[in-house]
Amino acid sequence: MKKISVFLGAYLWTIFLCFSIFAQEFKTIQDGVEYAEMTRGTKEEPVRINLLRLDLTKVRLDVAHAMDAAIGLEKTSSIAARYGALAAINGGFFRLDRSIFAGDPTGVLKIDGKLLSEDYNGRIAFLIENKADKTEVYFEHLNLSATLSVGEQFLELSGINRERKQDELLVFTPEFNRTTLTNPNGLEVIVRQRKIVQVTDGKGSSLIPPDGFVLSASGKRREELLRYAKIKAEVEFFYHYAKFGDYLALKPKLSAPFPASEDITGGVPQLIKNGKIEITWQQEKSSKEFVETRHPRTAAAKLKDGKFLLVTVDGRQAGYSVGMNLNELAAFLLELGAQDAMNLDGGGSTTMFLDGKVANKPSDKEGERSVSDAILVFPRKKN
Repeated sequence: MKKISVFLGAYLWTIFLCFSIFAQEFKTIQDGVEYAEMTRGTKEEPVRINLLRLDLTKVRLDVAHAMDAAIGLEKTSSIAARYGALAAINGGFFRLDRSIFAGDPTGVLKIDGKLLSEDYNGRIAFLIENKADKTEVYFEHLNLSATLSVGEQFLELSGINRERKQDELLVFTPEFNRTTLTNPNGLEVIVRQRKIVQVTDGKGSSLIPPDGFVLSASGKRREELLRYAKIKAEVEFFYHYAKFGDYLALKPKLSAPFPASEDITGGVPQLIKNGKIEITWQQEKSSKEFVETRHPRTAAAKLKDGKFLLVTVDGRQAGYSVGMNLNELAAFLLELGAQDAMNLDGGGSTTMFLDGKVANKPSDKEGERSVSDAILVFPRKKN
């Protein structure tokens, strides 16, 4: 009987939350951009929500990283202001600590066609393709396979643009930093214009050339890279991917080319697929607690009418807004007409910027949190 009461309570909460949504009028901020602010839930447990409804034939989307690098932190409002964006929300999950690697994306990140970070556990990703007349968006689970080619020899890479750990082989591109920020316990191979120009052993923190990259290996991978560094041939690296559920032990000939989308940021988990709630937290190796606990949330959704929705839900603020769990968030988005949807970074990161100011109320006591990356909204230039 208790279980039935709990289920009924959650069901009624969702119904109350969604009641009169369609009566809510969106305000037109400018052509192609509509905004709504809602208060739902109950008197004891209010939920405050901010929504941006976008016509992707009239606006374009871009992803930008803090400080225009692969690591580092910056507020969503600051990123948006630097780029002159009309609106923005915070993007993917990231490393939040006091180290020099703070801001390292926890998942895939691709900006202006350049990959800055690999995927994590095949988690859901938000892909953007800006065409001349329309912006296309996709939600996909990406399993990336990074491959180094030295002539006709191939070598699997561990990752890109992050802290090097024991027994790893990484590649560092110019977008990462001035140097690799590595310790001396490894081997580094500097490549310029596809040619190996320098090999350093036991030094670390090599300069990253603007016209190339640095390969960095430690532990067991050091000897492996050293053998390849002696081959006199052109050196390149590339990424292939498999969609969720595909064979993961990828070889270059078994996987598809990396998507052509110019910008990609990651999240966790998927919320809705093909008009049905499908929360893939187990496949994405998230946690049940993360799904079932109410938190501030940031989400993106493709609507059945062709429009695109960016959502922030404030939380962790008793009496003002308690937040949502992911079941509640998915149900809410479904009621708004979502065809496909995913969860982005939330908690203290949840931020919506609109028309020169922060539109929601971030939950950190210090106010708006500095984040890794943001999704920006711009008016589409008329031909």
